[in-house]
Amino acid sequence: MTDTTLLVQRLESIKSRYEELQAIIADPDLPKNPRVYKETMQEYGHINDTMSIYAEFNSKRGELEDAREMAGAESDPELKEMAAEEIGPLEESVGKLIRKLKVLLVPRDPLDGKDIIVEIRAGTGGDEASLFAADLYRMYGRYAETRKWKVEVLEASETEAGGFKEIIFSVSGKSVYGNLRYESGVHRVQRVPATESQGRIHTSAVTVAVLPEAEDTDIDIKDADLKIDVYRSSGPGGQSVNTTDSAVRLTHLPTGLVVICQDEKSQIKNKSKAFRVLRSRLYEMEEAKKQAERAAARKSQVGSGDRSERIRTYNFPQSRVTDHRINLTLYKLEQVMQGGINELIDALKVSALEDALKS
Repeated sequence: MTDTTLLVQRLESIKSRYEELQAIIADPDLPKNPRVYKETMQEYGHINDTMSIYAEFNSKRGELEDAREMAGAESDPELKEMAAEEIGPLEESVGKLIRKLKVLLVPRDPLDGKDIIVEIRAGTGGDEASLFAADLYRMYGRYAETRKWKVEVLEASETEAGGFKEIIFSVSGKSVYGNLRYESGVHRVQRVPATESQGRIHTSAVTVAVLPEAEDTDIDIKDADLKIDVYRSSGPGGQSVNTTDSAVRLTHLPTGLVVICQDEKSQIKNKSKAFRVLRSRLYEMEEAKKQAERAAARKSQVGSGDRSERIRTYNFPQSRVTDHRINLTLYKLEQVMQGGINELIDALKVSALEDALKS
């Protein structure tokens, strides 16, 4: 059975659900239950987009079959030639629509709509790793701008070289986790550092963790499980440095997790940010535990999302980006570093879907 046949089978199943939803929406009593109404309309909106492209796909596929039939059976040489000329463009159109449908059919995770907290940390490579951590932060920031998402820095530890030893920031908007969930892992960079006089290429590494941001109702943190310390902040921070006890350190005693925030001059703001980070780390731990307990759960070929897994290499001399999980190489590094990561993200989504279709 071909991938296209499997795709069509799945789309026909979704079409049946689409027709069910149309009947449900037609019920005048539906708006009386706001929660059910909202969930139904959200599901309908997503499927509606898919069905529109599926209708276009069926139309183009029908045209392609007609052109192939005419090119093979038509006796009139001129009509036969015209039909043959149509085949190429129609095949390209059908191929594009298949790729679009595959992206739309990536299984929707309940977490996909959540905002995220991203933690970027310099790994091996010293100053060069910290500089690349800053480059990755800018890359994600520019990508967020194209999606009209909001980015807020929660904590940053700068280096004298102008990079980041660590930077933690939130990203909020539509389908943030669904788009950036596969960025967790080790990002390797190969380039000639500005301080390298011999022109030798150095290899450095940066770790990225993408955490779905937990809401107050998602994680219950008991006061008895917390140790809260306040102290004077250090490093960049303006007049508040070493003058006020504005820095906050949260220690979650049952897990040993420690979160420090000292970027703000206000102790209250630092405490609020620290709680956001702690809550999301605990939420990620709970989700990982749930997944581990599902013995039959599928492990996607795009990787487990483990931040210790090397996922991508950025080779500056060759202007090359390689995602090792799906063996995809792009020779457009400058575009990627400017936030043009859509092609990588879409390919990872498609790979996840293809793996799901085979299982």
